[in-house]
Amino acid sequence: MTLHTSQTIMRKSLHHELVDRLQTLIINSELKPGTKVPEKQLCDQFGVSRTPLREALKVLASVGLVRLEPNRGAWVTQVTQEEVEEVFPVLGALEALSGELACKHITDAEIEEVRALHAQMIESYERRDLDAYFSINQKIHRAILMAARNGTLTTSSQALSLRMQRARYLANISESRWYDAVQEHEKILQYLVARDGPNLAGTLLNHMDAKRASVVKWLQSQDTAGVA
Repeated sequence: MTLHTSQTIMRKSLHHELVDRLQTLIINSELKPGTKVPEKQLCDQFGVSRTPLREALKVLASVGLVRLEPNRGAWVTQVTQEEVEEVFPVLGALEALSGELACKHITDAEIEEVRALHAQMIESYERRDLDAYFSINQKIHRAILMAARNGTLTTSSQALSLRMQRARYLANISESRWYDAVQEHEKILQYLVARDGPNLAGTLLNHMDAKRASVVKWLQSQDTAGVA
C-alpha cells in the first residue's frame, strides 16, 4: 500500500512532525482501525529509524489512537460506541467552557478570523467538499478554544478531540445532518460575535451531542452490516 503522506521528514522537529503525520494517517483511515502499524514501511517512507517512530507511537498510544502490544508492535485502535458515549459528553462540556471563556477574552481580530473561516466552510459545504469542510470546521473549533486563554482546557480538549476526530471523519455525514451542522455553526458565529457566553456554551454543547448521535448511528449501522 502507498500512503499519501509519505514524504521524507526533515530532522528539524522530527518528533512532532512524526506524531502529526501518523495522526493524519489514522484520522483519514489510511491506517485503518484494527490493523497493525507497518513500522518498516513508514520508516522507509518517512526516512527515519525505528526509534523516533516508536517514540511517536507511544504518544499516540497515550491518547488512545494506537495500542502497543509486547512483541506484536502497534495496532490502530477501533472506534467503539462505548468510547463515543463516554468521551463525547466530556468533550462537549469542554467545548461549552471554551465558548464561555472565549466570549470573555476573544479580540475583534480573532472574531474576524473565525468569521473568515466560517465563510470558507460555507463555500466548502456548497461545493459538497467534505474533506475541506472537516478541515475548516476543526480550525473554527480550535480558534474558539485558543481564544479561551486556558492552557489546561486546551490540553484536555485537544487530547479528547483527537480520539473523536477520526470517528467523525469515518462516519459518512448525511445530507440532513450536514445541513443541521451548518445551521448550528451559524448560531455559533452569531453568539461569538455578540460575545454571548451562555448561549454560545449551550449551542456548542448541543452541537457536540448531535455529533455524538450521528457517530453512534453510523457505528450501529456498521454493526448491523457486519451481522448481515
